[in-house]
Amino acid sequence: MAATSGTDTSDFPTEGVGITIQFVVGNLERSRAYYRDVLGATETGEYGDGSVLLQFQGTVLLLVTGGSPTPDRPDVTFRPPADIEHVSLQLTIQVPDCRRAYQVLTARGAAFLAPPVEYEEEVRAFFRDPDGHLLEISESTREAVPGPAVRGE
Repeated sequence: MAATSGTDTSDFPTEGVGITIQFVVGNLERSRAYYRDVLGATETGEYGDGSVLLQFQGTVLLLVTGGSPTPDRPDVTFRPPADIEHVSLQLTIQVPDCRRAYQVLTARGAAFLAPPVEYEEEVRAFFRDPDGHLLEISESTREAVPGPAVRGE
């Protein structure tokens, strides 16, 4: 595939490309403890000043404190969610047994919005991290699932 600029665009993504999910948090230590102790993520290090790297089931999570615009993002300020009732991004954790995951995470301190709800193709429950980021546990009830479920609900 070639773009109109004449640049070959077929070499992205390549091997070695990955995604890091970055959460802007208000209290780094509180969030570090939550993701480590409640969700079971493994802390792998720190990144710069005021950031923590975690590994969760093959996904890299980066917790960062807020920040002012920088030369590479001149009009962007990092801050924790200001209005937790309006969501533009959520983290969905695919689990084999939603009700069991709900019990375990509740015992570890997760505060769910409601108990697991069963729908035609999944059982799911939502909760928030200490800064209000929306998280979901989801169990597919379909026979064969090729990958993560995609829905706009």
